Amino acid sequence: MSASRSALSRDEIVTRVTALLGADGVDTDPRELKLASVDRFKKYQSVHGIFDGPIPAIIAYPRTTEEVAAVLRFANDNLVNVVPRTGRTATEGGLETVIEDTIVLDGSRMDSVLDVNETDMMVTVQCGVPLQRLEDELRERGLTTGHSPQSKPLAQYGGLVATRSIGQFSTLYGAIEDMVVGLEAVFPDGTVTRIKNVPRRAAGPDIRHIIIGNEGALCVITEVTAKIFPYHPENTRFFGFLVDEFEVGVEALRELVTAGYRPSVCRVYSPEDANQHFAHFSEGKSVVVLTAEGPEPLAAATATGIEAVFADRPHQRVDSAHIETWFQGLNWGQDKIDAEKEAMLRDSHLGYTTEVSINWSGVSSLYHAVIDRIRSEYPRADHLTMLGAHSSHSYQTGTNLYFVYDYDIDCEPRQEIDLYHVPLNAIIVEEALRLGGSMVHHHGIGKYRTPWTRQEHGSAYPMLERLKQAFDPNGVMNAGTILPLEA
Repeated sequence: MSASRSALSRDEIVTRVTALLGADGVDTDPRELKLASVDRFKKYQSVHGIFDGPIPAIIAYPRTTEEVAAVLRFANDNLVNVVPRTGRTATEGGLETVIEDTIVLDGSRMDSVLDVNETDMMVTVQCGVPLQRLEDELRERGLTTGHSPQSKPLAQYGGLVATRSIGQFSTLYGAIEDMVVGLEAVFPDGTVTRIKNVPRRAAGPDIRHIIIGNEGALCVITEVTAKIFPYHPENTRFFGFLVDEFEVGVEALRELVTAGYRPSVCRVYSPEDANQHFAHFSEGKSVVVLTAEGPEPLAAATATGIEAVFADRPHQRVDSAHIETWFQGLNWGQDKIDAEKEAMLRDSHLGYTTEVSINWSGVSSLYHAVIDRIRSEYPRADHLTMLGAHSSHSYQTGTNLYFVYDYDIDCEPRQEIDLYHVPLNAIIVEEALRLGGSMVHHHGIGKYRTPWTRQEHGSAYPMLERLKQAFDPNGVMNAGTILPLEA
């Protein structure tokens, strides 16, 4: 946590931002400010009313790109830290305010769908457009974004792009960086940048990626143009298989994907993780979940490939209706978040995830290294009620591992994060890096994986530093995110 570098007082910041946006464009309610100081990384502390970090001075709600530019220009000129947000579904501390008198810049009121182009198969939206609302509108036209993260009922486009989001259908449609065509963004000096919408170009480095995944540490995303796809729900086929070992399931995914098949959902759960989702049929085994979708010939070919991969592997077939029912309840809306809050208060019990990626050849080593190290080294391992993993996004060269850990909490609520979440997260990150993987697959670095950012990038780390120096020379953009606060 750090003091503000601004010469302006908290009251002066509030007065100046209010003058820019008007009284209806800001919020200084004490409860809202406290909630804006954290994200879901500190969900246990938050539900207990514990907000130890610096509380922001104001929440700003711009309605136009010009208003975003005005707020950023003011902050840059006066050395006021800014934390951009839309959707508020972040899980890695990226939305925490670690500098006193921060401005939280909320783009959720910039929520217009600007254009749906069914010829060029693109949709253009402002940063605050909810993904669920857009998807519902597109499906009425027989189209889809192809993007379906678990946060879909709450997520908004600016945050999805800023954190390099990925969705449950990624093996078929790609991750958010594969979907983004063009962008509009505002840098801290108020400069508005537009990256035009073209299918591909070779005009130097792909500058979209300065913006995609910047986590609000370089700029604020105000507009996104993304690909859209035909939607054929009538052709979707669901598959489930029980296999004796996690590695058997992983090898089946590897064979399927590297052969060129693209199931929209492509997952394997370890026995422990499977029991959370499929206790009524998992029988203590690993569970493989696959779906084939798209135009009928494509769905049929994918289904044929799935059947062929499992034809020569020992397995038990799962009724496809079970898989379809499970998938329909997978996403998290506000109702599930509220239920989780009630359960945390009632049971002093919590569940978290840490997602990393690894090449195919390292999956088994990473899985066992993490599980074994937590079981043998973590001092509160006996408090764990579940420790497992699943692979949910696969590529020609490898896959992700989503480690899942649930635990009973035996400490004061304020201590939970340091005694449980942070050390468990650290073990997973350290093992992924030790074995040559990436410390984060799709949630973003946030503020709790920054101790390993230099190790993650190695000799390329200076490139990251220079981007920060070039685009945010005054250091006012989301301090402590991606790069350590001291950097």
